[in-house]
Amino acid sequence: MKKIHKSKTGGLSEEGRQYFKNKEGANLKPPVSSGTNPRRISFAARFSGMKGSLKDSKGKPTRLALALRKWGFKNKESARNFANKYKKNDTKTA
Repeated sequence: MKKIHKSKTGGLSEEGRQYFKNKEGANLKPPVSSGTNPRRISFAARFSGMKGSLKDSKGKPTRLALALRKWGFKNKESARNFANKYKKNDTKTA
């Protein structure tokens, strides 16, 4: 992926979303930084379990940290707490 497709503040830029729309037919949407939108809950659940550091060897935030911030989370733990609070339980009672 080219640098122009990445947002400096995390995630994809508008050019990046258009690139994947043209290349793969993807309909990618911008991040939702507040509220209990189902996309935000899903993002929090997926990214809270990702491996990797939030800082690189130079002390700069990694792409993971930038993405979490873009979606309104300070760290993996805050994303995990949010996901656990708002995700729907799919367990069925007999």
